[in-house]
Amino acid sequence: MNVQALNPLGLKRPIAAGRKRVETGRAALRTAYETKPLTTRLLHGHAALVDAVIAKLWKACRMPTNVALVAVGGYGRGELFPYSDVDLLILLPEPSDGDMETRLSVLLGALWDVGLVIGHSVRTIDECLEAAQTDITVQTSLLESRHLMGNATLYQQLQTRYRAQIDVREFFRAKLLEREQRYTRHHDTPYALEPNCKESPGGLRDLQLLGWVAQAAGLGHNWQELARQRLITGNEASDLRDVERFLQHVRIRLHYLTERAENRLLFDYQERLAHAMGIKATRAKRASEILMQRYYLTAKKLTQINSILIQNYSNEIFPGRELPAIVINEHFQAVRELLDIRDEKVFERHPPALLDCFLLLQQRSELKGMTARTLRALWTNRTRVNAAFRADPVNRAKFLEILKHKRGILLAFRWMNQDGVLSRYLPPWRRILCQMQHDLFHAYTVDQHTLLVLRNMRRFTRGEHAHEYPIMTSLMLGFEHPWLLYIAVLFHDIGKGRGGDHAILGRVDAREFCEHHGLETEDTELVVWLVRHHLMMSFTAQKEDTTDPQVIQKFATAVGDERRLTALYLLSHADIRGTSPKIWNGWKGKLFEDLFFATQRLLRGATPQQALRQDRRIDEARHLLRYQGLLSGAENALWSQLDPVYFMRHSSDEIAWHARMLHSQVESNQPVVKARVLEKLSGIQVMVYAPDQQDMFMRLTGFFSRMGLSILDAKVHTTRHGHVLDSFILQKLEEEDEPGCDVPSLIEHKLMLALQNQEKIIRPPQVLPSRQLKHFPITPHITLSADEAGRHYILSITAADRPGLLFDIAEVLAAHGVNVETAKIATLGELVEDSFLLTGGGLAQASRAIKIERELLERLQL
Repeated sequence: MNVQALNPLGLKRPIAAGRKRVETGRAALRTAYETKPLTTRLLHGHAALVDAVIAKLWKACRMPTNVALVAVGGYGRGELFPYSDVDLLILLPEPSDGDMETRLSVLLGALWDVGLVIGHSVRTIDECLEAAQTDITVQTSLLESRHLMGNATLYQQLQTRYRAQIDVREFFRAKLLEREQRYTRHHDTPYALEPNCKESPGGLRDLQLLGWVAQAAGLGHNWQELARQRLITGNEASDLRDVERFLQHVRIRLHYLTERAENRLLFDYQERLAHAMGIKATRAKRASEILMQRYYLTAKKLTQINSILIQNYSNEIFPGRELPAIVINEHFQAVRELLDIRDEKVFERHPPALLDCFLLLQQRSELKGMTARTLRALWTNRTRVNAAFRADPVNRAKFLEILKHKRGILLAFRWMNQDGVLSRYLPPWRRILCQMQHDLFHAYTVDQHTLLVLRNMRRFTRGEHAHEYPIMTSLMLGFEHPWLLYIAVLFHDIGKGRGGDHAILGRVDAREFCEHHGLETEDTELVVWLVRHHLMMSFTAQKEDTTDPQVIQKFATAVGDERRLTALYLLSHADIRGTSPKIWNGWKGKLFEDLFFATQRLLRGATPQQALRQDRRIDEARHLLRYQGLLSGAENALWSQLDPVYFMRHSSDEIAWHARMLHSQVESNQPVVKARVLEKLSGIQVMVYAPDQQDMFMRLTGFFSRMGLSILDAKVHTTRHGHVLDSFILQKLEEEDEPGCDVPSLIEHKLMLALQNQEKIIRPPQVLPSRQLKHFPITPHITLSADEAGRHYILSITAADRPGLLFDIAEVLAAHGVNVETAKIATLGELVEDSFLLTGGGLAQASRAIKIERELLERLQL
């Protein structure tokens, strides 16, 4: 080989011409697409453009005639998205030598120089086949390969040997396992708020998998051929083409929008992508919400057809011995542990059988799902669930029977939602179907969130989850008619997306459902009340001072009786845990638990003080101290310096802990800092006892922020002799600690030094807002008002969360001489709803209060 002839200087003109051709060709394709968006023309046109450029450079590099250049991956299919990689296989007749490696290096360098992003492999036929045996990705890429240049005979030999080697059954199993792993990486849902249009469930990769299996098994090369094989219907083939076209449009637009191979529908792009696709906002929905709802509905449709087609593939690839069907009743039979309709027109002749499907799956544990033809018939006949169907007493009774069954309720409703039956039976459900929630704490669409809440509620009934939810399980097992709670779950968010108060709108829908289904008046009123007030417990527990007897009395009055209280507690717990994996923590659980039991005692006849166990806390604390070995009376030195409010706001365990740590240092002028891990709350509790210093609360909040600790709760007290006794519940912002790091001891050491030396207060470093906050900005909201007694002022703040936020609030309050007595911190994703009990600072003067509010608003702006 004349390697010297391959001097890159000799390729200067071909590379320049190739680069110009790529640039002008891509620009022309983009212009044509934006003028008339045709996905096939763009994808095939881009592949053809690259084919031509590669062919020119292959010839310019004088590649040997015994070598073959092969397109693989999406490029092998003849489809190339605007910024996708160009995947190539350089097929050699024998292992390469030094001269060949030089030629290949020059060729690949030239391809990069013209502006192509190249992914390549260099193999012989034997090496290709060996790699394909152990790597399903290589096996798949060879399946859809395409000859480009060079030795066509060598390529045909590869294809012949590859086809002889491929084991269709093993290929099918491997692709399903690969799909399962991919789904796990993407949280097993098509309904993530920022899905990947290529890799997520319901994305383009699912379509490609269907095509790969069909090719490997010789079942067809396109949707029409699959329809001719009767693996799908003509309508399903058309639906698949529509799904494919929509997902291709989304991916093409994403590439052009970001000018790179971006496949994630991030919040940063959704609004601009919607506008690029010609979607306009309405009064109730943003353009991005409409886009994402279309995306989720498309993914849902693909998931439906995918289930049918994969099952039909399995029947073709693993035909096996036909087992006799087991007759269940006149309409259904069991085939291979799947529910099967006995004839194609069963739903047409007997529409109530549409609900019988789900009842039978609940009743017969041996059934693992439905046959492909049953799934198809369900979807095709879903429109038979109409006004007359909904008004039929037989169907109403069946629907309630599904809700009342002891097993399979969640699966039944997931199937009904997937197959379109639920949105037909509950018309308001259509409005929340695949409805995105544009806020900073919901991680799922409204319908998927509702089904997660139902999942949580069902877990409360199951023994295997009792260790996770012991109180919930006990309450649920003792609750009469738990199916009423499931109805409340279905309707609690059903009013979203209509432009009004979703709890009020949902209440109307819930009442109509209950009355139409013949529920007792008492049961109807419970469900309607739960839907209307499903946020009340969350608000009270997280935003109000639940150590205040008046707050407990007010909440108990609103609840009315213990049945409602128990139902609301169960619903609130299930609701928050179904919002996002990041929202719930042990501290929130304690807030709800404390509120529930205090209200329960009040409803059972206790006084507000007894309900809060204020009369028993000191006795319980003394008992703990004796148990822990502290001599009788040792606690009196500290307790004599504390007012009744302290004992109201702390649990008996906290009171005993403080006394045990401080009984010998009550008069000390040196600061005392103690920290302990609270395993149940997944947090750290810190106690600070010291002579009062100027701006103490600001000093402490700044320290915790710099340590990477988030404050969940703060209780601030000043003793009669001028010491502060502050208690904080903290949580680490980052889960990972350095090996061997003892966080409580580190806090004690560093904070002790800071207080002893009265170190200069340092502002925590500024942190840029998250991506979510850029696209869903939160306007800060502040209220400042006196409590009913007029002795304290309550400051409520709603704002975007960020490190150092509490320090900024403390700094403003300290500048005006305002004292913080308690702080209640509620974090919902990126949103904080904080409440503070304040004294001092001349808050009674309206002008002073307004000035403080204005300064706080300025500091809260991001």
